[in-house]
Amino acid sequence: MDATAPLDDQVRRFIFENRPVRGHWVRLERAWQALRAHADYPAPVQELLGEAVVASLLLAATLKFKGTLTFQLQGDGAVRLLVAQCTHDFRLRAVARYDADAVRRLGEFSSGGARFRGLVGHAGRITVTIEAEERGARYQGVVPLSGESLAESLEAYFAASEQLPTTVVLAADAGRIAGLLVQRLPGTAGSDDSEVDAAWTEAARDMQRIVPAQLLEAEAEATLLRGFPRQALRLFRGAPVHFECRCSLDRVAGVLRALGAGEVRDVLREQGAVTVTCEFCQRPYRFDAIDIEALFSDVPAKSPRTLQ
Repeated sequence: MDATAPLDDQVRRFIFENRPVRGHWVRLERAWQALRAHADYPAPVQELLGEAVVASLLLAATLKFKGTLTFQLQGDGAVRLLVAQCTHDFRLRAVARYDADAVRRLGEFSSGGARFRGLVGHAGRITVTIEAEERGARYQGVVPLSGESLAESLEAYFAASEQLPTTVVLAADAGRIAGLLVQRLPGTAGSDDSEVDAAWTEAARDMQRIVPAQLLEAEAEATLLRGFPRQALRLFRGAPVHFECRCSLDRVAGVLRALGAGEVRDVLREQGAVTVTCEFCQRPYRFDAIDIEALFSDVPAKSPRTLQ
């Protein structure tokens, strides 16, 4: 197995030597914590959000494109909307919208498939949108939420949209998120279909060795050696992953200018300051009276304070 020194917050690709099977491993720590720095999600929502972030990374890793991939989950359970976005160079952001009372009603002892269905409901769907920079191409795939976990729903997406048999393991807690994807590729011309089928059957069976909790702790090398002890694998250098929201001081200032001086000053008089919170990362931007006056004059504004 070819490998490099482990890095934090990365996606790593691997292949089965001489077999039409490939995979991707991902684990995040700092990027995951940075993504939630200004948000306080209940534990079940946080876990589902983490799994969705990993799903977006694994999806992006299987593609060759320059642009943005958006993984969107819409349901009729406690979580009505969840969006995770990942660029081709693995810059990500994510957000969840949920009913706090409905989450509390799930109960602290709800787990597994019961908790998943309580969170997403029974009539939801997954939408994956790929916006490629080249020629402005846009692709969208929609599948119903299926199974008793987000991993099973992601497998169904690959089966329906990519026609590629795929097995997925996802894991998330407050400190880390991780995932592993193994995928069968089309056989080459002249290949023996029975051998290809046997190779995939063995790889899919070996995936059952992977325990989600172990993904959170073990490096890629240890995970693959434990999960596929009989396979010859080649593990490639990792690609770094970063949290990066698109909000910025300039964008927020542009929103306030678009509202107009009169409306913004009315808010300032009522509240003593104007605070704009990014919907994605929940970062609040606070503008006091001096900031507002500078915003609507020709004098450059001093940097508004970001609340901590």
